[in-house]
Amino acid sequence: MSTTIRKVVFSAAGGPEVVSVVSAQYPAPAANEVQVKVLYAGMGGADIAMRLDAYPQQKAAAGLTPGYSLVGRIHKNGEKCSKFQPGTLVASLTMYDSDAELSNLPEKYLIPVPEGIDLRQAVAMVTDWTTGYGMAYRTANIKAGQRVFIHGLSGSVGYSLLVFCKMQGVEVYGTASEKNHAAVREAGANPFVYSNKDWMMAMNSIGAAHFVFDPLGFESWDESWSILAKEGGHLIGFGGNYNMLNGGKPRSQLPQIAKLIARGLVPMCPHKTTFFYINKDQKTFEPELKTLFGLLQKGSITVPIRKEWTLEEVPEAHCTWNQGAGVGAVVIKVADDHKA
Repeated sequence: MSTTIRKVVFSAAGGPEVVSVVSAQYPAPAANEVQVKVLYAGMGGADIAMRLDAYPQQKAAAGLTPGYSLVGRIHKNGEKCSKFQPGTLVASLTMYDSDAELSNLPEKYLIPVPEGIDLRQAVAMVTDWTTGYGMAYRTANIKAGQRVFIHGLSGSVGYSLLVFCKMQGVEVYGTASEKNHAAVREAGANPFVYSNKDWMMAMNSIGAAHFVFDPLGFESWDESWSILAKEGGHLIGFGGNYNMLNGGKPRSQLPQIAKLIARGLVPMCPHKTTFFYINKDQKTFEPELKTLFGLLQKGSITVPIRKEWTLEEVPEAHCTWNQGAGVGAVVIKVADDHKA
């Protein structure tokens, strides 16, 4: 039996004008699915890229409901599902369909969320903070005394990297909008403005960076390569947002990713390169997310929330994306939390 819900839909690929919130019929969960009542959804650059039809290997933008991650409560089990009882608090990396009151998801991709933690912070961890955690501790394996450079310090992933690096005693430099410099300085970073390129000379004058984390891609990866420490510098790319953030036409990331990886494979090259991504099928994903929930539960980390929107305000959120000051995550409150 279907249910009427509210959800966000892109009518076509394009600007914020293609975003609307509609009422639609939503089906009961299939045999191997669980229906989740969504409480919070994350919002990030992937949502913007999908609206532009520019996210790698995405579904067509027309008719798509965005929302890369969610936290919610089990509403109804499909006939072959019994792992979670109705009312259980869960999280999932969905890629799509989180900006909706209900979401039908495969049971195997649901991860329990501890009761009592801040759900806004929890949903930010599902995509953004797992990305930062994996890069900091698994790909870079950061150590005290190293220097790192992070593009986008004030963003949700960039800020998570800043937090993890400072926890390990790492010197942190990076770029951020000037309106957010005070906030990232307070968190322990040394910020620069990306556009004036002073950061390139400044980093090379102090011995360059052991690690550079760069979500911009394209020309930015060439610039980031130039500030790697002469021996053992490691460039880690994790996106291709340069054009999207600068109002240009979307470009395919694949040639640049291939170039990034190839650079580190040149014989005798003193530098290493990695393109980092997460997905819900990686064996590291669930344990790392559970680790983050544990750190949040203990109060060892705090996720700053830059902006909270309601489901009905998602079109406005797309209109004002990247406007205004503030650091951290953007989240969508879909519903109040009432246990089933």
